[in-house]
Amino acid sequence: MRYSINIPNFGDFADARTVAVVAEAVERAGWDALFIWDHVVHDKHKRQTFGDPWMLLTAAALATSRIKLGTLVTPVARRRPQQLARQVATLDALSGGRVIFSAGLGGPVADEYGAFGETTDKIVLAERLDEGLDLLARYWSGEPVTHHGRHYQVEDVALLPATVQRPRPPVWVAGFWPNKRPMRRAARWDGAVPLFGDESHGHAPSTAKVRELVGYVDRHREREGGFEIVVGGVSVPSEAADLLGPLADAGATWWDERQPIDGPDLDKLAPVLRRVDQGPPVL
Repeated sequence: MRYSINIPNFGDFADARTVAVVAEAVERAGWDALFIWDHVVHDKHKRQTFGDPWMLLTAAALATSRIKLGTLVTPVARRRPQQLARQVATLDALSGGRVIFSAGLGGPVADEYGAFGETTDKIVLAERLDEGLDLLARYWSGEPVTHHGRHYQVEDVALLPATVQRPRPPVWVAGFWPNKRPMRRAARWDGAVPLFGDESHGHAPSTAKVRELVGYVDRHREREGGFEIVVGGVSVPSEAADLLGPLADAGATWWDERQPIDGPDLDKLAPVLRRVDQGPPVL
């Protein structure tokens, strides 16, 4: 199992210099990755300052040399795939091939889409997500792309440079379990980042639910090679083995350390740094 720190892109972490401090501490304390939210607005944090996640990750990349970096997660449907492809490829080059790309529908849909006059039809958003992911993989190859789809049109475009990672950065897909469609989508790529119906962000899932999800994804895998199952919550170092050991046995491969979404410390630097400095869990 590998271990990451998860922070939002608002509050204290809207400042790229603060994120650089966190990233340096994450690397120094022995964690494996830093992941940042990708929100423009959020219903519970409407009047807070937000930072662009790719600018924040650029600061993190410049402050580190080893840890993986990425968003958890980027709503592909509200971005232009060609611009997103450029941002990811640029960060991959800057970081020396350390980007993990995580995607999902995003939300809250009423805020992230509806507030800007965009469709909130989840069927349409899912279509854009699938078509956008396929386009991103093609753009990252550096090869010429021609595409005539339902939502995107491309005529003989090659986006260079290609990503440092070949054939592309790892792609993880998020979704709520037990919804099946997002996990079938994840099975086509390199990893799944599930949220569980009863356990919100920052609260660890049950072992039974993780095992059920892993079995479902395994039955729908379309790619050879390794596949990541990312779960998260709050861990206490002295009790980590009791919490994480069963999750690892159930098939989880990453533990993403998160502040509870409904807690007071979600976007505060000091409590996050305290946990970072304690180091990753030890099994």
